[in-house]
Amino acid sequence: MGFNDRFLRACRGEPVDCTPIWLMRQAGRYMSEYREIRAGHHFLEMCKTPELACQVTLQPVDKLGVDAAILFADILLPLEPMGIQISFGKDEGPVIHNPVRRRADVEVLRPIEPDSCGYVNEAVKMVRHELEGRVPLIGFAGAPFTLASYVVEGGGTKLYRVCKTLMHDDPTTWHALMDKLADVIIVYLNAQIAAGAQAIQLFDSWVGNLSPQDYREYVQPHSAKVFAHLDKSVPHIHFANQAGAMIELVKQAGGDVIGLDWRIEIDTAIRRLRGGVAVQGNLDPMVLFCRPEVIREQARDILERVGGRTGHIFNLGHGIHKDTPVTHVQALVQAVHEISAEILGRTQ
Repeated sequence: MGFNDRFLRACRGEPVDCTPIWLMRQAGRYMSEYREIRAGHHFLEMCKTPELACQVTLQPVDKLGVDAAILFADILLPLEPMGIQISFGKDEGPVIHNPVRRRADVEVLRPIEPDSCGYVNEAVKMVRHELEGRVPLIGFAGAPFTLASYVVEGGGTKLYRVCKTLMHDDPTTWHALMDKLADVIIVYLNAQIAAGAQAIQLFDSWVGNLSPQDYREYVQPHSAKVFAHLDKSVPHIHFANQAGAMIELVKQAGGDVIGLDWRIEIDTAIRRLRGGVAVQGNLDPMVLFCRPEVIREQARDILERVGGRTGHIFNLGHGIHKDTPVTHVQALVQAVHEISAEILGRTQ
């Protein structure tokens, strides 16, 4: 089998034979193969063992027929070599044991080196070897705000109260923290690219909890710094969840591809972005619990809205839910390939 490059072509806005599709959290608990491995290993152990991370990364490529693999890892991994102490409970979110709340907390955070998360780089090399050029491999990191939200709050949150208080009450400390996180993300992602990642995605999973004004002042400069210092030899995807109200600001921050959630219609987003970037998205993950014919209808709606334009990568608006039927995910991949080939046949 030759190299399937339609994902990379779409990132660059080039013509494709059909719309490429990959899915956030495509390697995860909804797959029995993943659960078998997870039953014998802790989550962080899986992330830090290149052989296991490689195995999990590859599972959906064969099972689903997706057009790209994304590395199995966690966005919080580069925080550990900075001096942040993290633990994961069973089926619970991460807990930060030394949250950052004051300037002194920021000052003790360490920079990282390209090999500080060497197990991630090893996993990238291993996946590239095992893929044998079938589909591209995507590396990723959390964006500065999303990492800061965990570090400041001490774990997951719905209110972002501590974060927003620090941001407004002590902006000097906030910007110092964000600047350090941006530096770490740059080193971490460039190391993945050097190891063989053929595209990278920056996940700003929680930035939609901010107002556009706060994003512009307290977040955008730091995300822009990351994109400005990344290796330009591979495409950069910028996924800002729940940020439909400020996608223009997200575009200004950087990225060759703008990832969209389902809370904005994709044709509206394309008009507002005014060209110059590809788009990725944006099916609601809950649609995957519906009958396959409904999944197909929903996929068609998105693809018809794109209307055969170049520069579209199909994805969900967020990750696959753990209870999603695998056969429904397979049905989506097949539908996207078939329907987009039909639409492209009409429009080209």
